Parts: sequence; C-alpha cells; structure tokens
Amino acid sequence: MSSLKELLAQRAALDEQIAQTKDRERADAIAKVKSLMAEYGLTIADLSVRTAKVAKPSKVAVKYRNKATGETWSGRGLQPKWLKAAISGGAKIDDFTV
Repeated sequence: MSSLKELLAQRAALDEQIAQTKDRERADAIAKVKSLMAEYGLTIADLSVRTAKVAKPSKVAVKYRNKATGETWSGRGLQPKWLKAAISGGAKIDDFTV
C-alpha cells in the first residue's frame, strides 16, 4: 500500500503530465486551424458566427380582464387564480371577455 506522500507525488506528476498534454494538443489544434485558414483563405472575420435574428416573442393580446381589479389574462397557459375563483363562484368566462 502506498503512503500519502507517494500518492501526492504521483498526483503531482499526473497533473504535470495532464498540463503538458493539454498544451501540446491545444498547440496542435491551433496549427491545424491556421493551416486550414491559410488553405481556404479564411480570416478571423469569416469565423464569426452568423446567426439569423431570433424573433422576439410577440405579446399576446389580452382576452380577459377582471373589471374590479384590472388583472388580465391572454387566454394562454393556466387560468389565473382570480379567474378560477370567479368561475367557481358562479361567474362565466364570457363575463371577463375584453
């Protein structure tokens, strides 16, 4: 069984190996990218990601309004508590239509 000192020394050696391998592989990747850029005549500007503009979600028109409080609901998603309470109290959803 290894002692703590030996294990820590092994870990330090492995950490150093990992760092060296990471640096070497990164340098290789950079060289490969530079080579491809030269081969195809690419510039840094060509590498920028060109994404289509994402449309902002449009606001949905209000379909229901609580006249007493001014609270609104578009009709999408779960019914709000104020509307559920009113409907369970005997009101009809049509009573709140805008």
